[in-house]
Amino acid sequence: MNIQFTENKLIKLFIEIDDLLIAYQNYQKSKGLYPSKKPTRKPVLNGSEVCTILVAYNYSGYKCFEYYYKTKILQEYKSWFPKAPSYECFLSYLPKATSAMYLWLLYSCSQSVRTGLYFVDSKKIEVSHLKRQHSNKVFEGYASKGKCSVGWFYGLKVHLVINNLGELIAFDLTAGNVADNNQGLLKKLFDKLEGCMVGDKGYLSKLFAFFYENGLHLLTKPRKNMKNKLLLPRDHKLLKKRGVIESVFDILTSICDLEHTRHRKPINAFTHIFAALVAYQYLDKKPCVFYPSIDRDLIQVA
Repeated sequence: MNIQFTENKLIKLFIEIDDLLIAYQNYQKSKGLYPSKKPTRKPVLNGSEVCTILVAYNYSGYKCFEYYYKTKILQEYKSWFPKAPSYECFLSYLPKATSAMYLWLLYSCSQSVRTGLYFVDSKKIEVSHLKRQHSNKVFEGYASKGKCSVGWFYGLKVHLVINNLGELIAFDLTAGNVADNNQGLLKKLFDKLEGCMVGDKGYLSKLFAFFYENGLHLLTKPRKNMKNKLLLPRDHKLLKKRGVIESVFDILTSICDLEHTRHRKPINAFTHIFAALVAYQYLDKKPCVFYPSIDRDLIQVA
C-alpha cells in the first residue's frame, strides 16, 4: 500500500480538522457552553495544527513519534510549522488535543456510507507484558487482564464496525476484560444500523431478537456445543468474507502504528489511538468486499 506524506495530504488534513473545530466552537457559543474568559497565554500551536501533526505521523512510516517529530516537523517540514516547539513542549499539548481528536474520529465515522453490510471485531492493545501487569502503574484503572483468540493479555481493546467498503462506522475503546458480546457495548456499536452485521463466534448474543426487530441481522457461526442451523447461501458467502476486518486491523497495526507500549500517560495513549483511526479513514485505498447480488439481498433484510 502506497502512502505518501505530501503537502496536499497535510493541507487536506488541516482543513478538515480546522473547519470541524471552528464549527464546534460556534456551536458551543450558540449554546452558551464556550468559556467567555479567554486564556492569558496563547499556545504556540493551535488545536488544528496539533491534530494534523499527530495524524500525519501515521503516514510517515516512522515507528517512534519522538524521532518523527524531531526529524520531520522540526527539520524537514519546518516551513509548514514554523512555530513548532521542542518535543518536550509538544508533549504538553497532547492531553488538550484528546477531545479534538475524538471529535474528529466521530465526524469521520459519521461520514462513512451506511451500505447495509457491516463487519464487527475487536483487537487487543497490550500495554505491558502479562507478567508485569501488577507493576504497571501507567494504565492502572484503565487496562485489565483479558483473553482473546490468541491467549491472555494485559491491556485495552479496540472494537470496530466497518462497512463492506472498509470504512469505519463505529468504534469503542474498553478495558481488556470487556467481552465482545457485552450488551451495552453492542447497543452502542450497532446503534441505528440496519442490514446485516457479520461477526465471529464471540458476538453470539441474547440481543439477536432485539437487533433483528430493529432491522439488523446479526450473523455469526455457531459454537461447537450449539446445534447447527441452516443458513442461506448468501449468509455462507458473507461469513467467508469476515476476514476483511482482520485486514483493517493489520493496516492499523503495521501502517498506522495503532499499538505500542512506549506511552507514559494514558491520555497520550488514547490520543494516539484516535489519531491512528482517523489516519486510516483518510487512506486512499481500503480493504473492501463488494458483491452486487449480495447487496440487493441485504436491502430486503432491513
